[in-house]
Amino acid sequence: MTITPRQSRAARALLGWTQPDLARAANVGRTTVAEFERGKSTPIANNMDAIRAALEAAGIVFIPENGGGPGVRLRNRT
Repeated sequence: MTITPRQSRAARALLGWTQPDLARAANVGRTTVAEFERGKSTPIANNMDAIRAALEAAGIVFIPENGGGPGVRLRNRT
């Protein structure tokens, strides 16, 4: 499943992360995150995988399109 720019922005908001925070966690450039989230470009596959993996490692669960639209939530940490 690929993630959308909106999902990335929403995930960062749930975590309280800035774009530079995500870039550091994913080991990608801040411009890569910024242009992706603005819908200006799609990162190359390994950068996209790194962005998703960083968000998931921080507790984000990506919800696929299921008729209600794609989304994100925080994993239950109990």
